[in-house]
Amino acid sequence: MSNQLPIEAILEESFHTLPSLIHLHAKASPDHPALVQDGKAISYAELDQLMDRVAAALQRDGVKPREAVAICAGTSLFYAAVFLGSLRAGVAVAPLAPSSSPESLVTMAGDADARLLFVDSAVAQQLSPVRGQLFMPVIALDGSDAGQAVDAWLAPVGSKPQEVDIQPDWPFNIIYSSGTTGAPKGIVQPHSMRWTHVQRGRINGYDENAVTLISTPLYSNTTLVCFFPTVSLGGTVVMMAKFDAGAYLALAQQHRVTHTMLVPVQYQRIMAREDFGQFDLSSFRMKFCTSAPFSAALKADILRRWPGGLMEYYGMTEGGGTCVLAAHEHPDKLHTVGQPAPGHDIRLIDDAGREVGPGELGEVVGHSPAMMAGYHKQPQKTAEAEWIDPSGKRFIRTGDIGRFDADGFLTLMDRKKDMIISGGFNVYPSDLEAVLHQHPDVVEAAVVGVPSVKWGETPVAFVVVKPGSSLDAPALRAWANERLGKTQRLAAVELAEVLPRSAIGKVLKRELRDGFATKLD
Repeated sequence: MSNQLPIEAILEESFHTLPSLIHLHAKASPDHPALVQDGKAISYAELDQLMDRVAAALQRDGVKPREAVAICAGTSLFYAAVFLGSLRAGVAVAPLAPSSSPESLVTMAGDADARLLFVDSAVAQQLSPVRGQLFMPVIALDGSDAGQAVDAWLAPVGSKPQEVDIQPDWPFNIIYSSGTTGAPKGIVQPHSMRWTHVQRGRINGYDENAVTLISTPLYSNTTLVCFFPTVSLGGTVVMMAKFDAGAYLALAQQHRVTHTMLVPVQYQRIMAREDFGQFDLSSFRMKFCTSAPFSAALKADILRRWPGGLMEYYGMTEGGGTCVLAAHEHPDKLHTVGQPAPGHDIRLIDDAGREVGPGELGEVVGHSPAMMAGYHKQPQKTAEAEWIDPSGKRFIRTGDIGRFDADGFLTLMDRKKDMIISGGFNVYPSDLEAVLHQHPDVVEAAVVGVPSVKWGETPVAFVVVKPGSSLDAPALRAWANERLGKTQRLAAVELAEVLPRSAIGKVLKRELRDGFATKLD
């Protein structure tokens, strides 16, 4: 690829828009592939033209800058083009999770004040019982009868939208929280926040020769933090609509992939394949992980057998502070989530909102250039998520409990809401899960607190064991309790075939907790 763009100079600017960068790549290297899925590629010139047609269609339909559209569909080339084209028109995008209930989807689309809703046939079928509650036009991304076909909706080939002077504080997207900790909230991320992600892209090795393989959904911030830097810096994104470990490895080898974002359960499934070593993964520069606890043992295995660096991001979709662990540089810190990223201020506070001393446990709060504007139309929820230091500096609360070590690396204990108070003692499920993972037959483990007449709460473990293992629940409970402190001991162990997870791999502990209805004494 011959790219003569002054990218380095552009990245030094205080603000630039992602759609304008894509336009520059289309001029400099029109034939370079921007997006690839299922063997079909869209070049930068083709993507740029599609984005123009999307933006022009939105303007034709009277969708104004700073208004929103919603997309609820599986990953596809049109999904990506509509997302990016909407941004070119200054229109925010609310990417909604197809796994949500029909009622939740209607609520989220309405909450976002979406002027249009883009779906595919699978989502349209899911929405059929509540279709009458949708008060916006529906566009079908897959050419189905789910709504007006996207080909017919797009402005004619060659259309050019009116230029929009996008401002840093304008909403870029509205991402709804997963709802694993309660009702979904619309997290408004401004253009300035996404620009900071692009600016740090060069540090992580993104350039015009980068090839990023994504297999998590496009509605997830986990995916977008790799997707946007890749296309903004002229690389190629290879997209999987559905993750499969074998197919993933084959695509990585075929496309000479340099970057990827995976959640821990995906890494686990890839590394467990007996044929892992048969794939040529030597092209990898950097692998990323976020969104769920990432065990030290799994990190060590990846470092040992998978070429390229490994970086874990710890942070929230809401922004605030991010910690980064360059695992390949700090193999002795794999039990941590790393150090605060440059320009990020991470602190720990107690229940009264006071900063805690060195080595003490506290709730993690963070401030950075990449912070949400707030929860959409929920100022009270926004205020609850903020902590203001004595100088007036704004931080976002994570709800996680952690401790800094002497070197400034952060070790996470647990979600504050997941901490178990048993007999007056604080019990951190992550400590118990770490012990369970030491058993050679344990594949996965999740510990939750359940009501107890005697203790108030008591820990119960849900465990997946290796296929063919003869290990039973009573034996594993006894084994674990021999290694746990008196106040940590498990009241019960439940064996499960799988643990319930969100689409991006978070264990749904609330489902486990709710399903274990029996009160123990």
